[in-house]
Amino acid sequence: MDRFESAQMRYEKFGVDVQAAMRAASETPISINCWQGDDVAGFDQPNGAAGDGIQTTGNYPGRARNFEELTADFLCAASLIPGKKRINLHASYAVFAPGERVERDRIEYRHFEPWVAFAKAHGFGIDFNPTCFSHPMVRDGLTLSSPDERTRRFWIDHCVASRRIANEIGRALGDQVLNNVWVPDGLKDVPADRMGPRMRLKESLDEVFAERLPHVIDSVESKVFGIGLESYTVGSNEFYMAYAAAHPGVYNLLDNGHYHPTEMVSDKIPALLCFFDKVPLHVTRAVRWDSDHVVLFDDEIREIMKEIVRNDALDRVLIGLDFFDASINRVAAWVVGTRSARKALLWALLQPHEALRKLQDASRFTEKMVLMEEAKTLPFGDIWEEFCRREGVPADESWFEQVARYERDVLANRA
Repeated sequence: MDRFESAQMRYEKFGVDVQAAMRAASETPISINCWQGDDVAGFDQPNGAAGDGIQTTGNYPGRARNFEELTADFLCAASLIPGKKRINLHASYAVFAPGERVERDRIEYRHFEPWVAFAKAHGFGIDFNPTCFSHPMVRDGLTLSSPDERTRRFWIDHCVASRRIANEIGRALGDQVLNNVWVPDGLKDVPADRMGPRMRLKESLDEVFAERLPHVIDSVESKVFGIGLESYTVGSNEFYMAYAAAHPGVYNLLDNGHYHPTEMVSDKIPALLCFFDKVPLHVTRAVRWDSDHVVLFDDEIREIMKEIVRNDALDRVLIGLDFFDASINRVAAWVVGTRSARKALLWALLQPHEALRKLQDASRFTEKMVLMEEAKTLPFGDIWEEFCRREGVPADESWFEQVARYERDVLANRA
């Protein structure tokens, strides 16, 4: 008997179907953030750098500078990541013809056709996000909530254009595309008017979402605070939760870095599943604040995945990633972050949820605690190794040899 067979028997003792868990872990898509590959710079701005609501730290060499480099890097990472994949795109990654430059409020589907062709060629899905940051039209830290009508109109038109692009991407792929709206709007110091900006944001969103688009899943993303808006965030969790509840077809996306450190998104998921048929996620790793560190196989990612699995919500929770670290090899960051998310998903699928639920409902809390603790040390590593073997990717750290070779041969040659 090999190690996998032995491990499988241990899990089956607690009523866990290991084969079914591995199939579900493989078939559940994870939307991988394209912006890890270039530090959220995008392709549409002359300075090619994040700002106006986004901050990236580090200067590791080899950043992707264009569509060809970014997609090549993405493929290198994808070849080392098990399971079904989607590409999470921002509107700033429009691919323009030589000499062409189109403002964000005028972008069209044709500017993303290269991404669609790339996705089709490699079996990826696509998700989309309007890019309401890193642009001169972010005025005084405001976009959709700005008191300036011209500023507000620019960003409304950009979000409308983004939704239409997402719809055409979905039509081309025969799929639905999550189109997520996040804006950096807020104030650095104590506001004199908290409601006014929120009413303007509400009116802007009403216009953005007015058109019915069959291939689009709409979401809005809250944040507790950010650099430069420490005192007040217009799009707070309460605002967006209420907005989504009052607007069927719009969902409140949960980013686990966008809350107070004592709040846990793993606890919010089952609460929202009581009322919404979909719960979109941006999975990141917050260190003291919304720092978007690379996802690791840590306690909160495991709790997030456990809540998805134990509530039978693999087809209702849309798992996307959101991290960017410019201080390390960017391809390795993609691999570590996405493999960690997939690993946590498989780990969650292997937990004895039904047995634990029965113990809780029967008020057998001591036995529940005993079983929970026992499950933590079941031979998960042997299952992960077999899972990776079936997926055709390395199970251990040997994958980094391929990334190191790619860095020597490709990344090191970028000026």
